[in-house]
Amino acid sequence: MIGYYVHHQGRGHLHRAMCIASRTPDQVTLLSSLPRPAAWTGPWVPLPTDTADDPLDPTAGGRLHWVPLHHPGHRERMGIIAQWIRRESPSLFVSDVSVEAAALARLMGVPVVVAAMRGDRKDPAHRLGYDLADALLAPWPHTVPEPGWPAHWHAKTVHTGSISRYDGRPRPTADAAPATKEVAVMLGAGGTHLTEDRLREAQRATPGWTWTVLGGRAPENRARGGPAAPAGAPNVAGCGTPASGGGTAGRSTPDGASPSTWLEDPWPVLCRARVVVTHAGQNAVAECAAAHAPTVVIPEDRPHGEQHATARALRRAGLATVRDSWPDAGEWPALLTEAAARPDRWDQWSHGDGADRAARLLTDLAARPTRRTACVPR
Repeated sequence: MIGYYVHHQGRGHLHRAMCIASRTPDQVTLLSSLPRPAAWTGPWVPLPTDTADDPLDPTAGGRLHWVPLHHPGHRERMGIIAQWIRRESPSLFVSDVSVEAAALARLMGVPVVVAAMRGDRKDPAHRLGYDLADALLAPWPHTVPEPGWPAHWHAKTVHTGSISRYDGRPRPTADAAPATKEVAVMLGAGGTHLTEDRLREAQRATPGWTWTVLGGRAPENRARGGPAAPAGAPNVAGCGTPASGGGTAGRSTPDGASPSTWLEDPWPVLCRARVVVTHAGQNAVAECAAAHAPTVVIPEDRPHGEQHATARALRRAGLATVRDSWPDAGEWPALLTEAAARPDRWDQWSHGDGADRAARLLTDLAARPTRRTACVPR
């Protein structure tokens, strides 16, 4: 049995977990405060949320990331994880991502794999999580390493290349060449600072291009107060886990708007778009790489500079057209032309078997014999 903790922010952690678990011969149990997806048929342990508006010492003096004092949800959450570990005695625990969950599993004597993230991870909490991990799973290629890591992190890192739910999926057959060039804007579910006005300005500045917007909250999360797409943005469609009965995306005119629709499967849109504009979240980049889509990457502000670090890596490798912030309207015509003309080098980022590589890592670690030392238990 392998336990796999799934963080609730966005959808990338969940998509990655499901991809890896589906390729792992061992039974995998997912533990998360996200709603259980319909596509997941394996064991699922629901966790209560532990959010707080005015938490008391949530970082334990800067040593951890989120351990608010006297918070019943947090206590219950950690207790459920501990009870599951005690009951199931897993051979391995994967944290994607929570330093606290990783530390709890290791304190209970379970080997731990931590999903690595780009950005500045030198704070005490990340150092603890990365130091105690038996292995670090890095969903990017070894040819574009994260700079500044200590040698002992590199020594235990397995670079899988990107991991996408679309790896290996055939591209849809196009009926005919589209009459207009399409831009697909993929916002995802992790939140965005893009405003409706800026999006409309970009549209108006690019006649001859049709803009389609993927993103915002999934229907099941609207009641939970998740991030929304820009209000009134044209042709807004959600980007979610593939499932039966998914919606379809309409088309918009440069100045028009169409009803908001949750699109369960954005793959056809990513494949047909002449250019995709997206943030620099690991999952969004992985999906663009799987589709071999010419991409403009504009990082969002995230803790520890994660997305800006990913954007820098993509720029260094020449894989995408990168801008550090949303461009002014007048820049968009040349920017889209530049992106559309960029040679496809996504094979350097996406090997197509990232989930298989990750699954092999988990399988090997789970099967590893228990190491014994000469130390006497205290």
